[in-house]
Order: sequence, then structure tokens, then C-alpha cells
Amino acid sequence: MSATSHHPQQSSPRRVLTTADGGLLLFRVREVPVLLAPSWWIGSLVVIVLYAPMVDRLLPGAGPATSWTLAAAFAVLLGLSVLAHELGHTVVALRLGIPVRRLRLFLLGGLSEVSRTPKQPRQEGLVAAAGPIVSVLLAAFCGVLLLAVPGDSAAWLLVAECAVANLAVGVFNLLPGLPLDGGRLLRAGVWALTGTRARGTKAAVFGGGLVAVALLLWALIGMIDGSADRWLRLGVCLVTAWFVVMGAGGELAAESNRTWPDGLSVTDLVRPVLQLPAESPVSDALAASAGRGVVLVRADGVAAGLLDETDAERLAAESPHAPAELAAEPIRADTVLLASEPGEDIAERVRETAAWQFLVVDDEGRPAGVLRREDLRAALNRRPR
Repeated sequence: MSATSHHPQQSSPRRVLTTADGGLLLFRVREVPVLLAPSWWIGSLVVIVLYAPMVDRLLPGAGPATSWTLAAAFAVLLGLSVLAHELGHTVVALRLGIPVRRLRLFLLGGLSEVSRTPKQPRQEGLVAAAGPIVSVLLAAFCGVLLLAVPGDSAAWLLVAECAVANLAVGVFNLLPGLPLDGGRLLRAGVWALTGTRARGTKAAVFGGGLVAVALLLWALIGMIDGSADRWLRLGVCLVTAWFVVMGAGGELAAESNRTWPDGLSVTDLVRPVLQLPAESPVSDALAASAGRGVVLVRADGVAAGLLDETDAERLAAESPHAPAELAAEPIRADTVLLASEPGEDIAERVRETAAWQFLVVDDEGRPAGVLRREDLRAALNRRPR
């Protein structure tokens, strides 16, 4: 299984929490880390154990050593197929200017974690389609290669495994349900037709539920019919159905958090902004910050940053007359919001940026207020469901 995911960088409302990505770093693609999660080894072991008995039927006369070797080769080829698929997503996303946090291979699947939601249905569709296109092209290449390899040989079976692995990854991911690529294509289509991304998400989440049910039914049919691959089918279908259900639920929750309430303006949420000299005593700046955001300005007119109340309280307790600039949080380009930006874009910018307060400016660049993450979160949690 394979998918792309909107995975914004997370932070606490007061402090950024850094966490380890987890997994073995294989390489980087334009600074995007490609990781092999520990669960990949578990999934590959399951594939080897379930696939090895099938080799005896596919290649009569193969001994145990050959069967286990080809089963291991199939697990590796399946992992490489998923990797190629995810690299397709990652490269296209980067070409479209969409940042990618990381690419991870895990239990029987992979995930390209984009750090920003595509702004247009076209971008969503192009990123989603890239993976299946890569998989289908690789399957076609292996299919042609089969014509040049002697039949009934281990080499032929190995190439056939590669063709099947890529075809399975490509075709399966075209099923119309989130978090699969077909679900993202469905969302992009509904989004383009209706002009509303949320409607596309709901349609694709419903499709994900249908996909999960279909997988479980297919596994059940295999068990009833006594199919030769029934145990392999059952294991893969159970894990995949769980992946689809959890992923679809996550997409629905993310879309709900992204939706901006009607009638709400960012100016309704900002705290009044107060400009103070950067050399002001930190105790005075802290007293003036009650219910307000404080911009500390140096003598040359350049902003030193926003007063960080937590640091200011700590500094004031130790040295109340210390310059407030020592407790300033730098103002970066990604922590400045334009008051006229669409609410959905502001909500997403806040979620993906590692900061707890943001300077809001008007179209002329003048400070209009300070938006705190906790205030935005409270407003979104109060919206009608």
C-alpha cells in the first residue's frame, strides 16, 4: 500500500517539541529524508513466510533454499516498488513547490508526508497520479523484460515478481478511497467540480470505507473457497483495511481542523499589539503584555521580536531590569500573517509553523495584532459541527 499524506509540522502552543523521525535513514532526495521504519522488517518477514510456500507451486522442483530466497527477493522488490512509487509523489510535489517533510517505508507500505496542503485541485491530482504512473511504467518494463528471460526459471519468476509487485502497488493505489492515491484523485475531481475541498474529502473518505469493506470481503471469499494464497490474502487484506480506515479517519479529522468557520475573521482573534523599546526593563514589558502582544523595537527602528511571556517571566524573576530584548522571540517570514489571507490558509500556516504566536499585518505591512496558536485553536474548536 502507498499514499501521500498532509503531515504538517507539529508544535505545542507554548514551545516547539522536537521528536525523532524514527527509522533508518537510507538517503535524501533534495534534502527530503527517505526512512525505513522498523515495522518494514516485520512486514517483509510476514511476506516471506507467507509467500515461500507459493514458490513451490509456481516453480515446481524448487528446493527450500530457492523458495526462501525468491520469497525474500519478492519482499525486497515489493519494498523497492513502493519506494519508486513514493519517489514519484515526492519529486512531483517538490516540483510544484509543495514541501515534503519525509518519505517513509513501513509495514507493507509507504508514505510521502507533504508539509502543506495543495492549494489547487490540479496540484492535488498531479501529486496523487505521479505514484501510480511510476508503478505502472515499471510493471510494463518488467513485462517486456519477461519476453527476453527463459521461462520456468528462477530469473523469470524474479522478473515476474517485480512486474506483479509494481502492478499491484499501482492498481491498488488507484482505488477511489482515502488515503490511497485514487481517493486523492477523487477528492481533486470533486474539489474541481464543486469548488470545495471539504466535499471532495468527504466523498473520498466514503470511498475509503467501501475499499476497506471490499478488501475484507475478498479475504473472506478466499478463505471460503480455500484459495492457495488465502493466508497471504487474509494477512495483507487485514493490514491494508486497517491502514485505509485509519488513514481515511485521519484525513477527515484534518479536513475538519482546516475548515474555517463562516463569518470569522482573523482580526476577531488577534490580540492588540503594543510596540515597546527593546531596551525596556523586562518586568515593565511583562506587565504591559497582559492581554496584548508586544513587539520589541530597537533604537534603529528594526523589530527585535515578539515578547515571549514564558522567557520574560523567567528573566524577570532573576533580573527584572534586564532588557526585554533578551526575552524576545524572533519575527520570521513564516511567523508573519497577512490579515487579508483566506482563513483556511492562515489556519494551515499556523499548524505547519513551529511557533506559538504570529504577527498579523495589514496590506501595507503595518502591525494589526498578534495571533496566538491557543486562541486560534479555541476558536476552531468552538465552531459548529
